[in-house]
Amino acid sequence: MPSLSVLDLATVARGSTAADALHDTTRLAGVVERLGYRRMWVAEHHGMPAVASSAPAVLIGHLADATTTLRLGAGGVMLPNHSPLVIAEQFATLEALHPGRIDLGLGRAPGTDPTTARALRRTADVGADSFPEDVVELINYLAESDGPPTHPAPVPGRGYLPEMWLLGSSTFSAQLAGLLGLPFSFAYHFSPDQLDPALAQYRARFRPSFLLERPHVMAAVSVLCAGTDEEARWLAGPSALTILQLRTGRLAPIASPEEAAAYRYTPAERALIDAATSTHLVGDPDTVHQGMIDLAERTDADEIMVSTRAHSFEARAQSLSLVAERWPLGDASTPAA
Repeated sequence: MPSLSVLDLATVARGSTAADALHDTTRLAGVVERLGYRRMWVAEHHGMPAVASSAPAVLIGHLADATTTLRLGAGGVMLPNHSPLVIAEQFATLEALHPGRIDLGLGRAPGTDPTTARALRRTADVGADSFPEDVVELINYLAESDGPPTHPAPVPGRGYLPEMWLLGSSTFSAQLAGLLGLPFSFAYHFSPDQLDPALAQYRARFRPSFLLERPHVMAAVSVLCAGTDEEARWLAGPSALTILQLRTGRLAPIASPEEAAAYRYTPAERALIDAATSTHLVGDPDTVHQGMIDLAERTDADEIMVSTRAHSFEARAQSLSLVAERWPLGDASTPAA
């Protein structure tokens, strides 16, 4: 069976602070490690009141200090927002401090609105068109080589290479990951329609590299598991409302289950939410476990990454614990270099 990992967004709940969210993510890393999950990733988002993980490298370093064996990484760094050299320096430093425990997942979306994206890179061109070249440039800064040093040469730099991944929600990054010989993580949790063609393209285009000798697939899926289906649906209400707020430009911290239950959706809003959450795995342990087995069989994935959005730390920890009870954790799958 695929190994399991966790994606956490440092969720800011209504009535709490970003500091509270970061503290909860740190606590959650300890839970994830004790349960035997393979990795825990945080994602780069900007200008979103419900997400506090705007600086993945900083947060990853903190989480690595708070754990001992868990792999920590970015799922992902949105490379168009940054100079490849800056990301190379940041993640080489993390790899030097925590050797063999750091992952660097790269995405080509800005992870924010166009105005914020321009402010991040200080240019009207947010860099998405140069993403393939930027990925290669970043790898060249860090990879061991017998040739002359890459100029400029980051320090830490060559020899401090984290585990590299490409992330995607379409066939573009899937094909690029295959051509570059990188592991590929697909965002099934918010782009389910592209799952099958993206994985087919990745495997068809794959070329072995010094980083990876054969295709390695991860599928990220939204999961909320509780003792009963009814409780799970109750706890999933805030995540559904957050999706609506994001789609309609009404950004806010994640609501409580009581606030979400009190919200009166219009028919159009209900249709939007039903479509957006149709592939989410929400229910009791049996329901969720079967859904994960179905996804594993459909994708033949090497890894599944569980993304759990909930109002409270307790709900997230409970969900991950219930999932872990049914899944044989501890037999970690590692991309073969």
